[in-house]
Amino acid sequence: MPWWPEERREVTLGQVLVHVIAETARHAGHADVLREWVDGRVGQRPGDVNVPDLDAAGWGAHVARVQAAADEAAAAATAAEQA
Repeated sequence: MPWWPEERREVTLGQVLVHVIAETARHAGHADVLREWVDGRVGQRPGDVNVPDLDAAGWGAHVARVQAAADEAAAAATAAEQA
């Protein structure tokens, strides 16, 4: 990789394969998020048990729990940085 710093230019096939797999997984995930946004369905197929069957109020409560956890984690991280 001629544009990489001298000390990192030589890579092994294993490093290349891990990079390709990671990038493929990342972009496949992005594509799945876009598909869910476009067609409004989640999961790989109808009836997937990994996605709970919630009404609007149930999803609202779920989003509120996730947001509260994220806010708590952010506050803890900020407190740790200031300590």
